[in-house]
Amino acid sequence: MAKKLIRFDWAMKKLLRHKANFDILEGFLSELLSEEVRIKQILESEGNKEDGDDKFNRVDILVENHKGELVIIEVQNTQEYDYFHRMLFGSSKAITEHIKETEAYANVKKIISITIAYFDLGQGKDYVYHGTTVFKGIHKGDILGLSDKQIQVYSKTNVHEIYPEYWVIKTGKFRNRVNDKLDEWIYFLKNAEIKPTFSAKGLKEANEKLDAMKLPEKERKAYDKYLRHLMSIASRNHTIEIDAKEIIKKAKEEEQINTILKLHSKGKLAEEISDLLDLPLQEIKAVIESLENS
Repeated sequence: MAKKLIRFDWAMKKLLRHKANFDILEGFLSELLSEEVRIKQILESEGNKEDGDDKFNRVDILVENHKGELVIIEVQNTQEYDYFHRMLFGSSKAITEHIKETEAYANVKKIISITIAYFDLGQGKDYVYHGTTVFKGIHKGDILGLSDKQIQVYSKTNVHEIYPEYWVIKTGKFRNRVNDKLDEWIYFLKNAEIKPTFSAKGLKEANEKLDAMKLPEKERKAYDKYLRHLMSIASRNHTIEIDAKEIIKKAKEEEQINTILKLHSKGKLAEEISDLLDLPLQEIKAVIESLENS
């Protein structure tokens, strides 16, 4: 049986900011970005501030890697319809906060924004999405590139390397079928478990350092409270979903009743209304009888 580990969002909040645990984050980023990533430092971010209920719903961490790029890793537990806007705001804020007013635009930091969503963000069938900025010719269909001089001066090959890029991992869409090392990480993100056969970078270290049983008593109690709160969120969302379905159902029933009565007032027989609305004849008669008896 796989060992139960601390959830990644809790680890981000409490453990992964320590230099001794950088190897876990480095492994995750290396597998996701398909390149060797080394963390230079953890910077101040919104996730460092524990403001009310939001500390349970969301946690983020801002990393500077060895190339001077800024990596925002954010875990979001609850539905937010404007979350795409939030991603844009986060990357824009990181850009403006890490350049001085007197610096040239060439010093704008490259931003990599990574969202681990525990809710159904947007509409799509996949569980990992990657977004970049590409300039495509509207007449020739070609991709706008950098000049030779720009490539030489800025050490970039493509225009999109300058702009923020976005990654979205939708854990709810992942069906626990592991096909590669990134899937091993997503399995962990979803289940807080690491199978003995997993070999992705950083997971061995996560398996050793994120054992829930090794937490000090005070931290363990705080972690248990966090898990209970997430269960409350899930329960509340479930209740909201049921209520919403009930409201929709009642609205449809009311609309059908109004339509039946309107057709009946125009002289339509119950049999005709049943055919028109494709509803059982008994339901039509019951509605008409309730009107006549009222």
